Amino acid sequence: MSAGRPKAAALIRTAAPPVLLVVVVLISLVIGKYNVSARDIAAVIGAKLSGMPSGLPPTVETVIWNVRLPRVACGLFVGASLAAAGTVYQGLFRNPLVSPDILGVSAGASLGAVLGIFLSLPVLAIQGLAFAGGLAAVGLVYMIGAAVRGHDPILVLVLAGVAIGALLGASISLLKVLADPYNQLPAITFWLLGSLASVTRGDFLSVLPAMIVGLIPMVLLRWRVNLMTLDDQEARALGIETTRMRIILIAAATLMTAAAVSISGIIGWIGLLVPHVARVLVGPNFSRLLPASLLLGGGYLVAVDTLARSMAEIEVPLGILTAAIGAPFFIWLLMTTRRGWQ
Repeated sequence: MSAGRPKAAALIRTAAPPVLLVVVVLISLVIGKYNVSARDIAAVIGAKLSGMPSGLPPTVETVIWNVRLPRVACGLFVGASLAAAGTVYQGLFRNPLVSPDILGVSAGASLGAVLGIFLSLPVLAIQGLAFAGGLAAVGLVYMIGAAVRGHDPILVLVLAGVAIGALLGASISLLKVLADPYNQLPAITFWLLGSLASVTRGDFLSVLPAMIVGLIPMVLLRWRVNLMTLDDQEARALGIETTRMRIILIAAATLMTAAAVSISGIIGWIGLLVPHVARVLVGPNFSRLLPASLLLGGGYLVAVDTLARSMAEIEVPLGILTAAIGAPFFIWLLMTTRRGWQ
C-alpha cells in the first residue's frame, strides 16, 4: 500500500462534513411545496445584501427570505448546538452513551415550555420558560451532586440527572392530564415531538447569542478537553483543574442545548449519534471532532427537516424522524465501527 493512500483517505474524511453540509443546505433551500430555483435564491440574497430589486415576484421573495432561509438557519444552528453539546458531554463523562438529555436539560426545557403552553402564554414567554427550565434542571442536578459525598462525582451527576429527568417527566405528564384536550394538549404534544415549522427570523436571532456564547469556551478550551478524557488524577498531574473545567464546559453545553430546545422542541438522537459519526470520520482529537460535529449536526437536522416537510401532505414531527433514522443507524455504527470512541 502506498504511503499517500492513508493521507488521501484522511483528507476525504475531513472534507466530507463541509461538503455534505453545503449540498444539504442547497437542496433544502430549493425543495418545498412552493417551487423556487437556485438562481431565484441567489437573486434574492444578492438583492437583500445590495439593496437592489431582485426582479422576482414578491411571493418568491417572501418564501425564500422569510420562510426558507430562517428555517434552514435554525436547523443548522439547532443541529450544530445539540451535536456539540453531545460531543462535550461524551468526552467529559467518558461515556459514549451520554447525550444532552443526561443532565435533565431536555426534560427541564420541556417542562418550562409545557407550563408556558398550559398557561396560554405568548410564544416568546414559552421559549423563555423552556430556556430557564433547562438551566434550572442542570443547576438542581449540580446541587444534588455537590451534596452527595463519598461516591464517584461523575456517576452521581449522571444518576442525579436520570432522577431529575424522571421527576420532570412526571410533571409534564401531569400538565398533559390537566390541559385542555382540544387546544392545549395537541400543542403540547406537537412541541414535545420537535419541529421547525413555526420558527421565524426573530426566534433565530433571539437564541443565536446564547449558542455563540456556549460555543466560545468549547473552542478556546479545545486542547484541554482532550486531557479531560483521562482519569481526573492524570489530568490534574498535567496541570488541568478538572472541577473548574468540567463546570465551565457543562454550563456551555447546557446553554447551547437549552437555547436549541427553546425554539425547536425536543429533538432526540442528534447529540448521541452525530458525535459517533464525527469520531469515525476525523478521530477523537477534540480540536477536529468539534468542528466535524458542528457541521454534521447542522447538516443532519437540515436534511431531516427537509424530509419532514416534503415526504407527506402533512409535516412529520422531527423527533419521530430522528428516532426512526438514528436508532437503526446507531446500531449499525456500533456493529461495524472498529475504532475506539476515546
